[in-house]
Amino acid sequence: MQIEISGIKIEVQKKNIKNLHLVVAPPDGKVRVSAPMHLSDESITMFVRTKLGWIKKQQEKFEKQPRQAEREYVSGETLYLFGQQYFLRVEYSYKGNSLIIEGNEAILTVRKESNAKQREAFVNEWYRSKLKEKIEIYLPKWERITGLYCDSWQTKYMTTRWGTCNINTHKIWLNLQLAKKPIECLEYVILHELAHLKVRNHGKDFVAVMDQYMPYWRETKKLLNDLKLDYMEEDSFQ
Repeated sequence: MQIEISGIKIEVQKKNIKNLHLVVAPPDGKVRVSAPMHLSDESITMFVRTKLGWIKKQQEKFEKQPRQAEREYVSGETLYLFGQQYFLRVEYSYKGNSLIIEGNEAILTVRKESNAKQREAFVNEWYRSKLKEKIEIYLPKWERITGLYCDSWQTKYMTTRWGTCNINTHKIWLNLQLAKKPIECLEYVILHELAHLKVRNHGKDFVAVMDQYMPYWRETKKLLNDLKLDYMEEDSFQ
């Protein structure tokens, strides 16, 4: 369900848990509350009201975070692949689309009549293929290290989460935007989602798992959340 307090929309989910959990999620500051099944809506609302100052502070932080400019996919723009910056060079051909990296350039070959949306769709699929290549390396690595194994995984463009895990089906989703971030950020998100196969919430047991296998995870999390976000129209935030 969804509630609204002081103009802030909050997504509320009741689960089989003992304590309330409040999250203001990057990149856009969406507010989510997980609450015990037995807790009344009134009690949840009262809890959120006591946290309004903290919520607004977190949302302001995300609003001030730099975002990449809206892309037109023309020569001179920049493109990031696993944390490395490349300068886009657009060439035209009727033989089909391609994108290759040469030195510090990303050479995008497209039909001359193609528009920005069509070019974006192609580039996103290119990102997807590059991300999948890395996931096929780093997911098995962290499964071996932790002894935690997912049954399946997919990539998806997400605006509120870097990854998500369905603990019932043991399926992991990873944000397509991770293809643009440093590899250590991808590894952090993979470990984070695998840890949820052992611990549902983000309590002390979850933190203990993260500390055990990636003692520097807090620094990597901060790095990921401080990086530039994709351009999004204001009304596209959910």
